[in-house]
Amino acid sequence: MTDVLQAPTVIVLAAGRGERFARSGGGTHKLDALLAGVPVLEHVLRSVAASGLACHVVRPANGTDGMGDSIARGVAATTDAAGWLILPGDLPLVDARSLLRVAEGLASQPVVVPFWNARQGHPVGFGRECRAALMALGGDAGAAAVVRAQRQAGRVLDMELDDEGIVLDIDTPDDLARAEALLETRGAA
Repeated sequence: MTDVLQAPTVIVLAAGRGERFARSGGGTHKLDALLAGVPVLEHVLRSVAASGLACHVVRPANGTDGMGDSIARGVAATTDAAGWLILPGDLPLVDARSLLRVAEGLASQPVVVPFWNARQGHPVGFGRECRAALMALGGDAGAAAVVRAQRQAGRVLDMELDDEGIVLDIDTPDDLARAEALLETRGAA
């Protein structure tokens, strides 16, 4: 189990505009859409709370933040963290155990990339040595360049997880319906 004093902080990205969800017929912002009667973002925050890891939520600052801007702001607000797990706020079914596994992986490599059924998911974990690179991010690109640079240096741990929630993001009302069905299946199991 990760020592909470040495654990990374989960940066929950909640600053996006959710335009794909609105364009595809969503009647509200995707993070406010209800999944089993609870807003999508609240599901994410409950998983983070259940993990016991520290959390920082990045909300809209000026309406023009891209993913890279949001990551940089989140890291800048938590510079004393032992590392960071970057978690988009639209992954309502991510399991707290997945967060802890990625956090634990940071003990062996400065970047941890989770996968489910060969699909890359979130959260992606970054150790303190990635701080400057994360704070230099901007625009919509996210942290892919940081992962790529660390991968070229042989400093990435690819981690297969048994958690479909790490890849099931909510971008359309159909995604929300799939999440609802998976949640019902989990409840029946």
